[in-house]
Amino acid sequence: MPKTFTYEEEGLAYEVTFSEDENGNFSARIEMLEGAMDVNAVYFGDDDYSGESESLRGPLNMNGAGSRLGDETVQWDDAEWVSDPGLGPLDENGEIKESYITEGQTLEVELDIESLDEIDIFGVRATSTTTESGSIKGVSEEDPEFNKVAFFGEADPSTGEGGFAEYVEQESLPDGSDGSFADYANYFEDVVAPEQGVSVSDVDSIGIFEVTPVLDENGNPVLDYENVPQEEIVELFSIDAPEGGFTSAEDMIAAYDEAVEGDALDEYDAASGAELMASFALPPEPEDDGIADASDEDEEDEDEMELA
Repeated sequence: MPKTFTYEEEGLAYEVTFSEDENGNFSARIEMLEGAMDVNAVYFGDDDYSGESESLRGPLNMNGAGSRLGDETVQWDDAEWVSDPGLGPLDENGEIKESYITEGQTLEVELDIESLDEIDIFGVRATSTTTESGSIKGVSEEDPEFNKVAFFGEADPSTGEGGFAEYVEQESLPDGSDGSFADYANYFEDVVAPEQGVSVSDVDSIGIFEVTPVLDENGNPVLDYENVPQEEIVELFSIDAPEGGFTSAEDMIAAYDEAVEGDALDEYDAASGAELMASFALPPEPEDDGIADASDEDEEDEDEMELA
């Protein structure tokens, strides 16, 4: 499954999608969502920050802001040169260099890796950007993946009508979706809402859930009396609609981003959402029925005989 990373600051935003083709080659597809930049180098690494950090020389380094992710100091496992800084003259077709991308354009960078598991953090060193400083050392981590999101609408208190609860499973999302909140918000607006005769503006709150299968001590699914596999559903956090309601999927995504920038996901382990950590259903301890075990009685008799 592809991995997705996003980065945003005032004047610039991009999304990076990592994928593997049918020949086992890996690449990073950088799409500009807002603004423009000249990509000069990309950095990547796993979530083990020990060891010496890779660094390209001169203006392509990731020193300073490029070595931090929140409060943590990151360690880069590898780096790939993309282009030298500076836009330079136009090419023979009158176009700017390929590494300079603007809103709506993409750049694909091949990566020398053996598995997508090698990438948990991603960095972009870019110049000629539409940010105030004119350059960035962008560091981002993988977007959380969810397997269930619910959209709730309250009923009209005077009539009792209009209430709804629409649960969207990850399996219902279109092909190519990675389970990000944006996937769910867009799917609700484009598919669920029209089918159910509601709109984004009717949504009063959104619940983000993690669903894990319940397994027995042997790792087998626990079934109910109708042979339906049991699941444990935990609400990770919820988002309330602003005053006046949501107007679009973009509004819902913005509210989600604001919640995440706070502490909504501080306790969330992205790996648990992607890999569905199993919870175990252990059989209950047998109750003491007051009847002594026969072997215990035999041992007591033997002890009494020895004392005699």
